[in-house]
Amino acid sequence: MTTIELAVEQRNFLRDVDWQTYLALSDTTDRAGCRLTYDQGDLEIMTPSMPHERYGTMIGRMVERYSEIFDIEIRSVASTTFRRADMHRGFEADEAYYVQNAERIRGISQVELEIHPPPDLVVEIEISRSAIDKMSLFAAMGIPELWRYNRESLEVYCLKNQTYASAATSEVFPGFPLKYAEHLLGLQLTSNETTLIRQFARHCESL
Repeated sequence: MTTIELAVEQRNFLRDVDWQTYLALSDTTDRAGCRLTYDQGDLEIMTPSMPHERYGTMIGRMVERYSEIFDIEIRSVASTTFRRADMHRGFEADEAYYVQNAERIRGISQVELEIHPPPDLVVEIEISRSAIDKMSLFAAMGIPELWRYNRESLEVYCLKNQTYASAATSEVFPGFPLKYAEHLLGLQLTSNETTLIRQFARHCESL
């Protein structure tokens, strides 16, 4: 087992973990907010820091505010565990949303990715680097769009021909002010979060 421990968060990486062990761990209710990522025998257990969680929550609040202003139906599934037994892969995102497929999962309490579509958008906060190639994992599981924030930039990737291509705009939320959101995220740790969300809302209303 390799442990990467930083002031901001901790990642534990294990190899040769079988699928049944991963299932047992991911179904455990007492894991204190840890997020699991599993990729064909490789398992990463990540304990997010407070800044990590605050960035994710801030992006989530902006997505939700944007959807309210422009009357876009979404289904927030946050850090729900998504698994594909046929692929031996699974993940728990920082934030995740159904948008184009929101209606398809209405009334569903347990998403089965062999039957139901994956989230349309996954948000990943990258304060430290994951030992697992998450972009390849998300691409294999068919996530249409990925947003990654590393405390400096908010990057968007859209799935094209089973691989991610960098994009200047979001296809899931056309018109979402990514650069303005990035600017506000840079102020998040030293500013009032509610004030920043109000500024974001006013900016969106002026679009």
